[in-house]
Parts: sequence; structure tokens; C-alpha cells
Amino acid sequence: MSYILLIIGFALLIKGADFFVKGSSSIAAALRVSPLLIGLTIVAFGTSSPEATVSIVAALEGSAGVAIGNVVGSNIFNITLVVGLTAILNPLRVESETIRKEIPFTMLAGVAMLILISDRALHSLSDNVLTRSDGLILLLFFSVFLYYVFEVARRSRESAEAPEPGARALSWKKNILLTVGGLAAIIFGGDLVVNGATSIALSFGMSETLVGLTIVAVGTSLPELITSITAAIKMQTEIALGNIVGSNIFNILFVLGTASVISPLVVGSKIFFDVFFMLLITVLLLVFSRTNYRIGKREGLVLVAAYLGYAVYIIIRN
Repeated sequence: MSYILLIIGFALLIKGADFFVKGSSSIAAALRVSPLLIGLTIVAFGTSSPEATVSIVAALEGSAGVAIGNVVGSNIFNITLVVGLTAILNPLRVESETIRKEIPFTMLAGVAMLILISDRALHSLSDNVLTRSDGLILLLFFSVFLYYVFEVARRSRESAEAPEPGARALSWKKNILLTVGGLAAIIFGGDLVVNGATSIALSFGMSETLVGLTIVAVGTSLPELITSITAAIKMQTEIALGNIVGSNIFNILFVLGTASVISPLVVGSKIFFDVFFMLLITVLLLVFSRTNYRIGKREGLVLVAAYLGYAVYIIIRN
């Protein structure tokens, strides 16, 4: 039964991503908003729904390690394997705004998270805890990011030319239906894949901790992976990269912020290596993006290799 759920889940992910990218890119064209901004907001927040669900439920159940590990693991997976595989399929064009503002904002979110969880080092406390006040700080940063995105959207719309009458191939209702229906299929398909893969892994004797660090983090990032690859194949590379950058910002600021406001999260010492690795590969992404304003196949291979090395390390570590 687990194998059947796995197959159905992958089918929903692939077809859902196809509809989602088609609908969201059509909405961007109709609203005269750049595909990058749609990727940073609608697509990014939508594909991060599994991370939000897992981390918030984990916080409610008192599983701080799952809540934090899921966010950090998903962000690492997004930057390395998702961007890497997408770039290998179709080199990603990077806008100057992304290099100057969006990727640095991702780094800022990661640094803010690192500072807020370093209670032992900074305040000489007995435990590292992401408190409710820390969560409110993260949510404040998230509101600043949203304000920036909406301002950019407003300026881009004002400068864009009005679409010709009848230029839209699809109706508003159909675009919205494609986007919402595709997102629902992505989320439900991702859930089936995580459940099916977890059952199979446990049947082979893998520990629950290892399953959580690998399959759960990877599984909740499958929507980003499938959506970005589909966007790249459809030559919508702005949506592909915007999806990753937006998802990572959303994961740290909104997901962790909300989870810690619901219930303070005690932070384990092992997670600090993962946070530092997340920041390192974010810097690497910025460096690669500045190379001719594109992330090519060679850079993609380096990112994929970085994830494989990281995966081997956490398997040995745990």
C-alpha cells in the first residue's frame, strides 16, 4: 500500500506543479506583475505550506527538534538540490534585484535566526530557546519583507504596459482554478509521498530520527522541487528562482516565527552546524548568481554535490 501511495503522490505532485505554474504565470501576466514577484509570494508561500504545517503541528505537540530541523533541512535542500537540479536542466537567469536585495534578505533571515537561538553564547543561559518574543521578532521581519515585495509589485505594475484587449488566453476563473487546484494537488501529493516513503523507510529499519532529518525535510520540500523544475522546463526561470528564495524567507521568518509564538522551541546543539551550513550555501548562491547574472550547469553540479556531501554527513552523525 505504501508503494501505491508513493506513486499516486508523485503523480499529484507533477501534474499539480504543471497546473500551478501555468495558472500563476498567467495571473502574473494579467496583473502586469513580474513572474519573479509571483514566485517570491504566491508560489513560494504555497509550496511552503507543507513545512508550515509540519513545524506548527510539531510545535503544538512539543517536538521542537522536528519544527526547527524541518525548516533548516528544507532550506538546505532548496538551495542545494532544488536550485542545482533546476540549473542543470535549464540555466537560471538571475535579476539584479534578486542579487542586491532578495538573496541578501534570505541571509539576513538566517543570521537573525542564528542570533536568536544562541542564548548560551550571547546571554550565558542554560538552554538555547526560541522564545515567543523571538518569534514576534521573526514575524516583524516577515512583515517588512512583505511590505518590500508589495512596493516592488506596485512599481513594476505602474511601469508595465497595459495588456492588449483579449491578450489573455485563459479567463480569470480558469487561472485561479488552475493555481488553487494545482497547489492543492502539490500539498496533498507531498503528504502522500512523505507518508509512503516514511513507512517504507521504517520497514527497512531506519530510525525515526534519521527519517525525520532526511525524508520529512526532503518530502516537505518536494513541492518546491517539482514546481521549480516544471517552471524551468517551461522556461519560467524567474518563477523557479523566486520560488526558492521566497520559500526560504517564508520558512525562517513566518514558519519558525509562528511556531515559536505558539510554543517556545528548545534548540538542540547539533542544529548549529546545520544553520551555519545553510548560511554558507546561501553565500555560495549569491556568489554563483553574480556570475553573468545566471546559475549555470556547472554551478548546479556544485550545489547538488554539496547536498550529497551534507546528506552523507548527517547520516553518519546520527
